[in-house]
This record gives sequence, structure tokens and C-alpha cells, in this order.
Amino acid sequence: MSDLFSLKNKNVLITGASRGLGQAMAVALAEAGAFVICCSSSPDGTDETIRQIEAAGGKAFGLHANLNNREEVKKMYDAAVEKCGKIDVLVNNGGTIARYPATDFPLDEWDRVLEVNLTSAFYLSQLVGKDMIKNGGGKIINTASMLSYSGGITVPAYTASKHGIAGITKALANEWAQHNIQVNAIAPGYFRTDNTQRLQDDPVRNAEITKRIPAGRWGNPEDLGGAAIFLASAASDYVNGTVITVDGGWMAR
Repeated sequence: MSDLFSLKNKNVLITGASRGLGQAMAVALAEAGAFVICCSSSPDGTDETIRQIEAAGGKAFGLHANLNNREEVKKMYDAAVEKCGKIDVLVNNGGTIARYPATDFPLDEWDRVLEVNLTSAFYLSQLVGKDMIKNGGGKIINTASMLSYSGGITVPAYTASKHGIAGITKALANEWAQHNIQVNAIAPGYFRTDNTQRLQDDPVRNAEITKRIPAGRWGNPEDLGGAAIFLASAASDYVNGTVITVDGGWMAR
């Protein structure tokens, strides 16, 4: 039974692996036995993630690309394949956000957020999907959001991108399940990362958020590891097109 969750001899490519949720998922996947190719936007961005993986006895390698640049994304993917031969699991976690009132939202910021959060995830999925079909299968895990379900305030581009992530997760699963490719997503709730530091530091909003979470606490990045391992492993071979919420019960409230 334990072999169901083993990632031994599996190669994982994960974007946004420099810190926070991406770092935690990368470490968890490595601890499950995977060789993890950690990607970020800067050449040394994943050094700490790789250090943590190797300190725990795992294996990892770093690559970088600006997800807003499709040529760089393609070069990153090609380098990953050259490094390990094939990608068994793709984790589309890299993302960005911009906050402006909708009436004043700059269109160049709209384009940037959609390109980084949504288009790059589709493009990488397209690249790896072609290879996974030839190789007989694989796993694609997208990072969705609570804003895949709601609208938020002053983040229309981010909200649109995360609704889009939920949509392409289902669309790609519909096409590729027949090829033994499982495409799913994880929607994190409120986690203690640097991206949410402003909310954590706001005593009113922090209290409001915590009160709604049935678990009674914010998530820690390590809380995401189990879901990532499940969706990357044979344990999820009959799970397709699903968005799993890891939110302490936020959506159930």
C-alpha cells in the first residue's frame, strides 16, 4: 500500500519553487522519492529549496525562467528534459499578483498576471503533455486558489487567472485522461507565507479569517505536502479534473 504514494524514480518539474508553498511542495515531493527540478524566476532563486531537499537526503536541480517570457519557458522545459530524460510530474505553481481597483487596473499588469499565472501553465502543460502521451502517461498539478471560486477585491487579473486554472485543469483532463495523464489542481486556503504577510499583520482581518476557518488556524506551507504527493503518485491514478481544496475547511463554512 505504501508504494501507492512513492515517487521513487519519478522526475518532477515544479515552478515557483523558491519559497512558500512551492518550496514546501518541492521538499515534500523529494521526500517521497522524486528527483525534483526546482524552477524560479532568478538563477539562484531555488538555492535554499535545493539545500533543504539535499539536507533531507533528497535529490534536486535548479533552473530558472521568467514565466512572462515564452522563449525562456521553452528553454527551461528543454533543459529539464535534457537533464533527466523525461518529466513524470509537472507542478504549475509559479504565479504573481497585482492589486488595483478595477476602474484603474493597468492593462499591461492584466497581461502580465494572465501570462504568468495562466498562459505559462497552459504552455508548460502543452509541452509536457505531448511528451507524456508518447511516454504512456504522467501527472500535471496546477495551483488554483480560493479565488478560483470567488471574486476578491482589487485583484481582477489574479481572480481571472485562477478561475482559468480551474478551467484548464478540467479541459486538459477531459482530453488527456485517455492517455493515462491525470490533470488536477490544489486550491490552498489561507497559508502563512510572505504573500499573505499583510493579512497576517492586520489584527482585524487576521481574526476574521481565522474565525471562519473550522480548523481554527491558518495553514503552514508543510500542510500542502500531502495533497501534492497524493496527486503526483499512483494513489491518484483515477482522479481527473479535480480541484482539491486544502483550506482547513474554509470553503465548507
